[in-house]
Amino acid sequence: MGSLVKGVIIHESLLVHEYATASFHPSARSLLRKLRHSNLHNGISYSPSLPDNKVGVLKKMAIEYSFDCFLLNDESSIGGVNEITLSWGGTGGKILYLVPSSKKDAFCQLSNLGWIIVVLDVEGAGACENSGVVCISKVEELPVIICGLNRKAIGDKAVTVGYIMKPSRAEDFAKRGAFPMNSTPNGLMFLPLTFELPLPSQLQLVDLVLHKATDEIISVDLSGSSQSSNRITFSPGIQELQRYMEHHPDCFAIDPLDKIYPVLDRLKIQQILLGLDDLNKEGRRAIRGPHFLKVNGFDDPDLAQSLSEAKLSLPSIVKPQVACGVADAHSMAITFRVEDFKDLDVPLPAIVQEYVDHSSTIFKIYVLGERVFYAVKKSIPNVDVLTISSERNELGPLLFDSLKSLPTGTEHSTAADSFKTNIDSFDLELVTDAANWLARQLDLTIFGFDVVIQEGSADHVIVDVNYLPSFKEIPDDIAVPAFWDAIRQKFESIKRK
Repeated sequence: MGSLVKGVIIHESLLVHEYATASFHPSARSLLRKLRHSNLHNGISYSPSLPDNKVGVLKKMAIEYSFDCFLLNDESSIGGVNEITLSWGGTGGKILYLVPSSKKDAFCQLSNLGWIIVVLDVEGAGACENSGVVCISKVEELPVIICGLNRKAIGDKAVTVGYIMKPSRAEDFAKRGAFPMNSTPNGLMFLPLTFELPLPSQLQLVDLVLHKATDEIISVDLSGSSQSSNRITFSPGIQELQRYMEHHPDCFAIDPLDKIYPVLDRLKIQQILLGLDDLNKEGRRAIRGPHFLKVNGFDDPDLAQSLSEAKLSLPSIVKPQVACGVADAHSMAITFRVEDFKDLDVPLPAIVQEYVDHSSTIFKIYVLGERVFYAVKKSIPNVDVLTISSERNELGPLLFDSLKSLPTGTEHSTAADSFKTNIDSFDLELVTDAANWLARQLDLTIFGFDVVIQEGSADHVIVDVNYLPSFKEIPDDIAVPAFWDAIRQKFESIKRK
């Protein structure tokens, strides 16, 4: 077994090209973000001859991204190497030094000390002859180089997880330590996949793909009767990923794209939740989905009758059938009268869903493989509070975006004893049974759902299901290892099959 990559140093000239205005190279910030939470040592080198104002810009950047700064003279770098070695705790592990092609000859001597010189040669001048030197044409290739070296060092036990999601989501996971580029305790390494490079060259290093494909949806059409796969249009990058995996069955996704289709469709989820009735046993609380009705238009003269037949009373909550991946998937409304449906500004087709009085308390359930976690959060007030608010302001239906803000009542809308009663009524065993049942029904590894407890009956009602949630309410030292274990267990399960 060889040495893992211990740290990365980037030559200052590859980060800043105009010091007076702190103008960064276009790809510099993206690279620094990926390295910041990689669980590697990271540093920026600069020459002793660099003017003070330029050093100031570099140090400001280093502080922003939690990098170290080191003096490293082009002509005599041994002293700087010793400082770095001491600062980073000994000599174990490889250090990668990313330099421009103009500095290649000046720093090649460092390869004799066990460093690997990574030369950014934008002209593609050819392969590097020195075994301690690697040439790349884009800075985005650096994580791929790190991954390749670490796979070689670990050998056959290496399991590389390539992840792809929008940058803000990836950073949220990474800053909690979830995406290290070196090995986790259970043998995983994480590689940020990018559409800036050819996918095949990255996927050759990957055993599993972790995706949030809903970040890459261009459009969803649920108005027809065709299969879900024909009604969802992903970005060109995700389409390329799909094609690659179709032709390389040894590269798996957690979870396969076709498994997330039901989570995109609120109607499909509601229909699946009907099966929860099989879990209900005499002598304990019931768990169920809410009553619901699909509507293709709000001007149906028989709407009131249809609501009644679906066991729906007003007020009700109205949601787009498309659950995620498009801009208006979270544009919702609470309707108090049948008249509120007229010209209602909620995308069609829509789902009219039972509004459950739940003392402004919602339970966020997170399923990570075989483990189930929950968190308690504030939610929308009960019907009586919402009705008073609606009448007082003559608002008619209450319109809101569930990702941004929720309708609220007065500051005294939820009594402390009601909140405590709701907490005391929460049945973790029942919810865990439902989580395991949903995992089998959906065949998903990492997902979440929301539970509210109905006042009076204490029914546990699942009001939402989502794929790859952030589980940010769970402490990182508990959630992140469970996240890694879920991925590893899924990988082992796939291998056995």
